[in-house]
Amino acid sequence: MSLPPSHHRVEEVTLLTDRLGTRRSLTVHRFGTPGARPKIYIQAALHADETPGLLVAHHLIRRLRGAAVSGEIIVVPMCNPTGIGQIVEGVHVGRYALDGSGNFNRIFPDLIEGAAERLVGKIGPDPQANVQTVRAALRAAYDALPPPDSEVAALRHTLMGMAFDADMVLDLHCDQESVPHLYAGDALWPELADLTALLGAKAMLLSPDAGGKPFDEACSVPWWTLAARFAADGPIPAACVATTIELRGKADVDDAQADADAQAIIGALIRRGIVAGTPPDLPPLLCAATPLTGLARVVSPVSGVIAFHRAVGDQVAAGDLIADIVDPTAADPDQARTPLRTPGGGILMARNNLRFVSRGELVASIAGPEPLESNRHALLFD
Repeated sequence: MSLPPSHHRVEEVTLLTDRLGTRRSLTVHRFGTPGARPKIYIQAALHADETPGLLVAHHLIRRLRGAAVSGEIIVVPMCNPTGIGQIVEGVHVGRYALDGSGNFNRIFPDLIEGAAERLVGKIGPDPQANVQTVRAALRAAYDALPPPDSEVAALRHTLMGMAFDADMVLDLHCDQESVPHLYAGDALWPELADLTALLGAKAMLLSPDAGGKPFDEACSVPWWTLAARFAADGPIPAACVATTIELRGKADVDDAQADADAQAIIGALIRRGIVAGTPPDLPPLLCAATPLTGLARVVSPVSGVIAFHRAVGDQVAAGDLIADIVDPTAADPDQARTPLRTPGGGILMARNNLRFVSRGELVASIAGPEPLESNRHALLFD
């Protein structure tokens, strides 16, 4: 079964720019019925130098064009045109804004307080009625935000405006070198177990609020925060299932793999009745969900060449040697190596894709089952 071509619409959304003579826009693909439920929002390359998601989005659009969609699916295949254009001496700088606005995937608008003040006396015993009430309050809070004052702020504002009221939000990223893994809120597990299995993810990291207001959490965290605040008035379900999907490493840009990832996402949508088709059988989960506070970060105390001893996907134990940092200028070559050991055990989820580091730079990340004392404060490594 396929829908008429009118059910696939392509829009160009013009963005605010800071410089005369420049123009930025988003290409937005919409499938299904405008305004219908459920609403699914998918975007790629918010960190603009993370290329795998761009190819996955291409395959998603290709497959969705021939699909019957119940509700509405929005795909923004390249969601950060500002970052796409940041080329410095031939190097793509796509994670941070060169205007000083910081990490592109941080400080998205916070709608919690604006929604909360509009919900006083309006939450009752019917959870589905409460979902509609909360969405209306979030909409009012969004509409009341002050106008963005910079190009990057306008980008964040525009992306948030398309996604904050979605039933599901998928933000496609990648790490430097890594196995596929996901980040989500505690309240969304095991809801996301099927997508985790279909993608073959080897780590699923959960947190109620990682801090920094990344895109997925800006959409999902308001739901359980407001649920806790209004618990005495009635139940508020976690009605926005948002996750950051890390599609392996930056160099893992493969047409067949991207198509398989797109099919995995569509399989999850089929299982939810959003896309017509036969629900796929679920492969076994390759990981248990683990706390984000259990993520062990191996940081180099010195600068030098990374000589890795363990690969992504390896199971490691606390104290295992992950890499040596080699100082090739050392007067005594026998004293040139600084060993780096992991403070916690688990799967070596990601590692640096460069082989020369500065002092204080992240070298590897290990997803472990138990919270670490070192993660009590800052959960996100910027």
